[in-house]
Amino acid sequence: MVACPCGSGQSYGDCCRPFVKGELEPPTAESLMRSRYTAYVRRDAGYLHRTWHPTTVPTTLDVEAVEWRGLEVLGSTRGGADDDEGTVTFVAHHSTGVISTGQMRETSRFVKQDGRWLYVDGDVD
Repeated sequence: MVACPCGSGQSYGDCCRPFVKGELEPPTAESLMRSRYTAYVRRDAGYLHRTWHPTTVPTTLDVEAVEWRGLEVLGSTRGGADDDEGTVTFVAHHSTGVISTGQMRETSRFVKQDGRWLYVDGDVD
């Protein structure tokens, strides 16, 4: 079993893989956030672009500069299967070199459009 990078405790195949591969849509804002983190770990810019809101998606995205090493979900507001918007607060641990490590804390905003959750933007602490 290959553990999912999102830290859910599930295997990648049972957790984020169906979302990243486009087989299923994430049912909640948190599941989208976790699958997007997994896409960063796996350097899958295509999935990140597909799940970014069209009004805020960047034209280019560098997924090579940072090695993501762990995710902690701190909490969420709304963002359930029956909601149209939600936020997820998390800490992502990273490395940018052999000895350079750090973390990023963000509260991400998500909206559901046409039955799909999309990442809008986030506030980084």
